[in-house]
Amino acid sequence: MRPRYACQECREGVVQAPAPRRAIPGSIVTTSTLAWMAMARSAWSIPLNRQLQMLAGQGVILDRALPSRWMRKIAWWVKALYDRLLAYIHSQSRIFCDETRMPVLEKGRRRTRTTQFWAHACDDGPWSGPAHPAVVYIHARGRRHAEAFEQLARYQGVIQVDGYGAYKALVRSGPGRGKITLAFCLAHARRKFVDAYRKSPSPVAAAIIALIGKVYAVEARVRKGTATQRLQTRLAETADVMAKIKAQIDTMLPGLSPKSDLAKAMRYTLNHWKGLTLFLEDGRIEVDTNTVERGMRNVAQGRKSSLFAGSEDGAQTWAVIASLLQTARVNGLDPYTWLNDVLKRIVTGAVKINELDSLFAWNWRPAAEQVKALAA
Repeated sequence: MRPRYACQECREGVVQAPAPRRAIPGSIVTTSTLAWMAMARSAWSIPLNRQLQMLAGQGVILDRALPSRWMRKIAWWVKALYDRLLAYIHSQSRIFCDETRMPVLEKGRRRTRTTQFWAHACDDGPWSGPAHPAVVYIHARGRRHAEAFEQLARYQGVIQVDGYGAYKALVRSGPGRGKITLAFCLAHARRKFVDAYRKSPSPVAAAIIALIGKVYAVEARVRKGTATQRLQTRLAETADVMAKIKAQIDTMLPGLSPKSDLAKAMRYTLNHWKGLTLFLEDGRIEVDTNTVERGMRNVAQGRKSSLFAGSEDGAQTWAVIASLLQTARVNGLDPYTWLNDVLKRIVTGAVKINELDSLFAWNWRPAAEQVKALAA
């Protein structure tokens, strides 16, 4: 509502506040509606076609292609903030990486083509460090070495990953050699022993699983401690447990069939031993990649609901919006409240391009609170 004001003594000087800018000029759809649809799609995995059915039940009939165009427009508005978030993650000395499949419907094909969502994340919360929880999804055509090089060639620091070969290639050759250190995931190693035990119960596998459980029991106690405290406790308690695991593997592996699942689990553990025990040298490093894998659940849920992305542009739109909303969620914010406010500020020009960092989930404050702070 934009009331008009005029002088009661004359008919001159009639004023009215200008209409606020909208994300889509000339459209009847409001910024709040766009934010709600994006939130429902990317934060709570409600596909756009299901949202259209919900709206139709209220008498609002929309063309099926329209919401997709709206999502692309939202992604266009917040793309700069997405880029800043990725730069923030890559500025940290320790990050997490993972990847998951993303089917994309390709024009002219009768079936989908499998592409990938790569996730880059950081979180120093477990040791009360400076890096805030954040995750960014990057859509790529595959999960080859080339994609890993393109995304991480300029990074310097520790990357915590699973045992996928594309990450190992970063430290063997290319720009990442000597600049990147790989820390591997103990949960992945444990998973291989659990799978081997389920197929063929073995007291050796059960013993190693129990020892890994002791490692996690120590980690639960030192969580939220300082890096120094974590390292001291790990050296005092966990180092002996990891030594016992390696001793059992060294003793039992020669007597196992090379093709057995237990032998494969043991070889995987030995081949990645240096990266699996890096957390015993640095209290800031985690024992697994659960930080980034928790972020992948949001993608997996959306993929299950939607089955596929409609195009590569659609997958990129999905990645941009989901990154920002998931980061808001892991920082304890309501994704709709955050996106609605941020989108309005960007669209209206209230926040300039050099002020985007103020919109990060950990820096963001609602507009009402900002007005009160300025008044105070």
